[in-house]
Amino acid sequence: MDAFNPQQTTELVSRIGARKSHMRIDKLWWNSFMAGPLLGFGCASSLCTTASPWYQENAPGLIRTIGALVFPIGLVMVVLSGADLFTGDIMFMTVAFLHRRVTIWDVLKIWVVSFFGNLAGILFFMAIIIGYGGVFDEAVYKNESITGAISRAQVPQWHQIFLKAIGANWLVCFAVYGSISARDITGKILACWWPPATFVALALDHVIANMFFIPLGIWNGAPFGVGYYIWKSMIPAALGNILGGTLFVGVMYWYLYLAGEGTIKIDSSLGNFLDAAMEAGGPMPPNGRSVGESKNHSDGTAAETTDDSGPIDGQTNRQLKSSGQYMTSGIGQELGPETYTENNGLDRKDHSPDDLV
Repeated sequence: MDAFNPQQTTELVSRIGARKSHMRIDKLWWNSFMAGPLLGFGCASSLCTTASPWYQENAPGLIRTIGALVFPIGLVMVVLSGADLFTGDIMFMTVAFLHRRVTIWDVLKIWVVSFFGNLAGILFFMAIIIGYGGVFDEAVYKNESITGAISRAQVPQWHQIFLKAIGANWLVCFAVYGSISARDITGKILACWWPPATFVALALDHVIANMFFIPLGIWNGAPFGVGYYIWKSMIPAALGNILGGTLFVGVMYWYLYLAGEGTIKIDSSLGNFLDAAMEAGGPMPPNGRSVGESKNHSDGTAAETTDDSGPIDGQTNRQLKSSGQYMTSGIGQELGPETYTENNGLDRKDHSPDDLV
């Protein structure tokens, strides 16, 4: 199977979260800032598509679905560029924390900086590129932005926004999770496309996307102000997104695939058909067999012992804390200890792999 299995993917999510905790605060801020406009492009494209009065009146479900299929452009650009999206960082940092690779202060730092970085970036995009740029100056777009802001912030009750936000980030985090399991660009794009399209089609609440839609409606004359938006929409959407990303993706997949499982091997080889079949079996030991188990040839003679702890295909040893196995994938090499020693000016001779995460 040309993808990492769920256990390997969850291990990679944990390692990515650990690496984020080492990012310089200024880089974390600007990486989060850049995620705002990238997601904003998808939001603007979706709004442009749904601003169709005839369809809104005669086929509202159809035009909402078409707009939903356009929206994921933003998330694809965020994932492919490695930008920090607050709702995705919820999953990364939850798994890394449960895996004991980061502290609670690391989690809060990443969440707070990415949240406000996303806010600054998407408001910049909304005001400068879209607003002053006159992208939606026509009446049909202004009316659609006002209607959308009212339907997101004014019509639903507080608890409804909170509950819808749980579902929204459940789907967004699953999209990011799926993109990590893919080994090529096409697979990552497809993995990022359908879950966010689903949450948009269902009109669920994503706190960062709403930072574009609702302020744009206020910009164009929606009948409420910033304070109302923060209390009625931003707070319940943020809390719901946190619960959806932590509980239904981060905690659940950590429990299923990492809790009590020991070290996890990350291997870029495609494996054989048996390995592919075993990947679909859910939480189980790697390859469905114990380390050191021998395999027999058809003539009854013993083959060489299978030992998952050694280097594969001549690759060098690349280890991380809580993961003592060898890694041969590209992302495994990127998340290896050499990255930390080079970026932090450490002398590898004076540090063990366990000191580098």
